[in-house]
Amino acid sequence: MLAAMPPTPPPTPEPGEARVRDRGDACPGALRLHPADDGRLARLRLPAGRLTVRQTEVLARAAEGLGDGRISITSRGNAELRGLGEGCGAELAALLSEAGLLPSPTHERVRNIVASPGAGLDGLGCADVQLWARELDAALCAEPRAASLSGRFLFVLDDGRGDVAGLGGDVSLVAGPDGPALLRLGSRAFRVAEPVRAALTAALAFLDAAEAAGNGAWRPRELPEEHVPDWAGALARAGITAEPVPVPPLPASPPPAPGPLGERALHVLAPLGRLTAAQLRALADGAEELRLTPWRGVVVTGAVDRLPDLAAHGLITRPELPSVGVSACTGRPGCAKSLADVRTDAGLVRRGGLPVHYSGCERRCGHPHGTWVDVLATGDDTYLVDGVPTPRTSLPEAVTTARSLPTHTR
Repeated sequence: MLAAMPPTPPPTPEPGEARVRDRGDACPGALRLHPADDGRLARLRLPAGRLTVRQTEVLARAAEGLGDGRISITSRGNAELRGLGEGCGAELAALLSEAGLLPSPTHERVRNIVASPGAGLDGLGCADVQLWARELDAALCAEPRAASLSGRFLFVLDDGRGDVAGLGGDVSLVAGPDGPALLRLGSRAFRVAEPVRAALTAALAFLDAAEAAGNGAWRPRELPEEHVPDWAGALARAGITAEPVPVPPLPASPPPAPGPLGERALHVLAPLGRLTAAQLRALADGAEELRLTPWRGVVVTGAVDRLPDLAAHGLITRPELPSVGVSACTGRPGCAKSLADVRTDAGLVRRGGLPVHYSGCERRCGHPHGTWVDVLATGDDTYLVDGVPTPRTSLPEAVTTARSLPTHTR
């Protein structure tokens, strides 16, 4: 059940050619730990980012007792533990299982479901897609074939406000004001009345096409043109009414700002996407549940008056703070591929603006979607800021300037 995961650099296809993958997906999970310079890494899938208060305490204890005491939030709203010991896998699995965080060991890496974090809380969406996420997770875990999906295959459930629709889902559902949901599948779109069944059916249709293509595709975009999944046929065979429609533009709205979210929730950001166990416990204190977000934040339900307390714990609670929208990969010393301690350098940011991501190497792990300032380390004391060579000593000024540029000029 437990395995160390060797790094797997993906082969690069020639222009116009489909990617060929000659080995299985090596994406880390909670049971497949990844070796890093700072110890083992575990990635725990949290459909829709949801954590109960009890699960939050278990995660905090796992971070303190087995790892480096911190919990990283990924760009899909999942959780990572770092600094894990060589032989802790069985103990970690037992802790997570007991808390209900591993409902299916065979499916634990495929539970990649992002949903609008504010759904059902602030009255802005057309449907509570958090409920869809729970139903889809149960359906995924109950379908044996779904375990063959890669750890990178992504379901996106947008409640109609457009906050997560653009996050690169392989199967996306967008709630509509008139009832039926829009099922987006690359260059195809359908109106469906059974969104969860339709989403699972589409994922299985991808597996059929990937098997026929034989190129080891992890995601639909990697399939050869002649092996595009028969989306319409699969939906029809499953008895799902699906009306083909032209693919509309993606709905788009910015992430919720740090602060109150409706009348019974609040949204805060984790500095550089990383929480201490103490911060995680502070977030859960008096809450109904937590929802980790793809913007490396946390929606806390059942609490609206705790922003001063959470700010005192070092969390980002106000939209005007310069740290809003700043993210970074692990960097040195945790990652052997990194050329710099990017997390320290990211802490030097002085003013807000466009999202900015600091990367220790050209893989740009964890970068955001949409428009963002690209800060790439090229050596111990040199960076590229949106392609412009920049010495480390000039980095704060260069990033401040880049973040202030209008979006249309980029």
